Amino acid sequence: MAKAQPVSSVVVQEVPAKERIRAAALELFATRGVDAAPLRAVATSAGVTVGLIVHHYGTKEALREAVEIGIVERFEKAIASVPLTSRPPRDLAAARDDAVADMLAANPLVVDYLRRALLDSSTEMGNVVERLSRLSAQQVRELRDAGVASTKHTVGEQVVTIMVGQLGRLFLQPLVDRIAAEFADDIEPSRKPRLVVGVSG
Repeated sequence: MAKAQPVSSVVVQEVPAKERIRAAALELFATRGVDAAPLRAVATSAGVTVGLIVHHYGTKEALREAVEIGIVERFEKAIASVPLTSRPPRDLAAARDDAVADMLAANPLVVDYLRRALLDSSTEMGNVVERLSRLSAQQVRELRDAGVASTKHTVGEQVVTIMVGQLGRLFLQPLVDRIAAEFADDIEPSRKPRLVVGVSG
């Protein structure tokens, strides 16, 4: 009699339908735009029915809000990966900017969504900029309360500086990289240009 083979104890957990729906929506909204991505297309991509999307999110607008909340949560997680006590105060803001940049590099769909949200003159992409601005204001206040942020400028001015620095770098660094690639033989890898975007006022 053949000996029974042991059953593997490794259990592969299936991604819950609600998260599959949000992930599919992010992909389609980022690549097509919200208006060009009907719920039926989201349902097909997520492997669910339109009825299940309505059950979890209600409307397409609510699904878009859930996508944007998920994007903001990624920013929050990246920022939180650099605790206040992790390095000297003068290096903290730059380290958090680098953590956000690394997160964006690892999540190209988030980048595509943000590009649409910021460069599209229509209002179809919702309020992600406002959500990120509120997150930045929260972070500025946290740094001020900890005594590691300057109070020379207003919170609003600092938020503008943070947002322009992070998102400007996001959109324009690829341009810098393409130009530098044309002169690859003339630029040492260790001296590859890195864009720094700032605001004066």
